Amino acid sequence: MAVVLTVVLSVLSRTITDITVTTKEEEALRAFAAAEAGIERALIVGSNTGEFGDSASFTATISNFGQLQSEYVYPEKLLSGETVIIWFVDHDEDDGMLTCNTGECFTGSSIKICWGESGTASDSNFTPAIETSIFYANTPADYSTIRIARDTRDPNATRRSSNSFQEDETGIACVIDGKEFAFQKFLNFGTDLGIPAGSYDTPNGLQFAKIRILYNTDIAHTIGVDVSDTGNDLPSQGVRIESAGSSGEANRRIEVFQTFGELPPIFDAVLFSPGGIIK
Repeated sequence: MAVVLTVVLSVLSRTITDITVTTKEEEALRAFAAAEAGIERALIVGSNTGEFGDSASFTATISNFGQLQSEYVYPEKLLSGETVIIWFVDHDEDDGMLTCNTGECFTGSSIKICWGESGTASDSNFTPAIETSIFYANTPADYSTIRIARDTRDPNATRRSSNSFQEDETGIACVIDGKEFAFQKFLNFGTDLGIPAGSYDTPNGLQFAKIRILYNTDIAHTIGVDVSDTGNDLPSQGVRIESAGSSGEANRRIEVFQTFGELPPIFDAVLFSPGGIIK
C-alpha cells in the first residue's frame, strides 16, 4: 500500500510540474508575440500601449538614435559588400524629407572612420577593407549639383599592390562610444577628398557618407564614425523601437533599429540628370 501511494504521489507531482512548465512556456510565447505586435504597431502609429489577445499586453516606444552625437557605432555587423549610411542631413519627422530646418545638419570638415573587430589580423585574405563615398551638393541644397568623393583603405599591404587602395592608419588604437576597433582612417573633406569648403561648412552641403566593407566574407565586422574633432554632432541616423510584452509572469523585450532608406548599390554607377542627357 505504501509503495502504491508513493507511486501515485510521484505521478501527481510530475503532472503538476509538467502543467506549470507548459503554462510558463505558453506565457513566454504570448509575451514574445505581444512584443512583436508592439513593434508592428509602433511602425504604424508611433509609441503605443495595447492589449494582445486576452492575456497579453505590450508597451512600445520610439526614439531617435545617433542624434546629436559625435560618436556613432552602426548597430549591426556587416559582411563583405554590405554598406553603412552616415547621414549628414536631418530628416523631417513627419514626411521623412531631407531638411536642415531643425538646425541639426552636420557642417564639420572631417570624419574618422573605424572598422574591424578588435584583434583582427591585418594580413589575412579576409581582413576587411572599406570604400567611403561622400555625397555632397556642390551648391548646398541644390540636388542637381550632387557630387561624389571616394576614398578606399585596405590594411592588407599585399593586397594593396593589386587593388590600388590606400593604407589605413596602422598602429593607432580606435575606440568609439566604448567599442574598440582594429583599423581606422581620419579623412579631411578638403585636403583628402577635394570637397569645396563651401560644400562642407554650409548646411545641406554634405548629404551622407556611404561606407562599404569589403573582403570579409567569413566574419561580419562593425563600423563606427567619430566627428568629435569638428565640434559638430551628427543628425538622427534612424529610429530605435523598443517593445516590451508581458503575459502572466513572463516578460519579453525586443529592440529594432530602422535606418533611413538608401538607394540600391546599382545606382552608385548610374548617371543622374535633372533634365535630358545630351551626347
